[in-house]
Amino acid sequence: MEDEQSFSDICGGRLALQRRYYSPSCREFCLSCPRISLRSLTAVTCTVWLAAYGLFTLCENSMVLSAAIFITLLGLLGYLHFVKIDQETLLIIDSLGIQMTSSYASGKESTTFIEMGKVKDVVINEAIYMKVIYYLCILLKDPVEPHGISQVVPLFQSAKPRLDCLIEVYKSCQEILAHQKAPSTSL
Repeated sequence: MEDEQSFSDICGGRLALQRRYYSPSCREFCLSCPRISLRSLTAVTCTVWLAAYGLFTLCENSMVLSAAIFITLLGLLGYLHFVKIDQETLLIIDSLGIQMTSSYASGKESTTFIEMGKVKDVVINEAIYMKVIYYLCILLKDPVEPHGISQVVPLFQSAKPRLDCLIEVYKSCQEILAHQKAPSTSL
């Protein structure tokens, strides 16, 4: 089963949350950010090139124009390959673990997997970021102290969805975690 719902990020931008239910113990959440707009890309490029042309008219050195074009192209490629994330995916399987994937605008993907045995809980936390924002995070068990937490792994760092979106994902994660813990408590 699959459904899609629209939400907004902390700045008011549009986000799309796709939920895929493979089984009661396996769900996937894909949070898609808007793609880079041609209008903003053109505005930045024109601004840089106009500034370079202004410098060119002052110093009459064509190297300034060549450098501006080169720097703009390198900056754009770097932004698309290392910064602009189009989609963040969370796959949770109760018997295996949690997989987080970030898909960049250039097509590059970054994947992290956490074994379910290391997961203590999934929670919604709050932080102060010029205002109070909420984020979903995974609490990892401390291998030394059974009731302790060794690490906090934040989810959906790039999209920064609002609380209503986080609650949807949180509820499903808690259902799977409860399903995963149920057999071990009944023995």
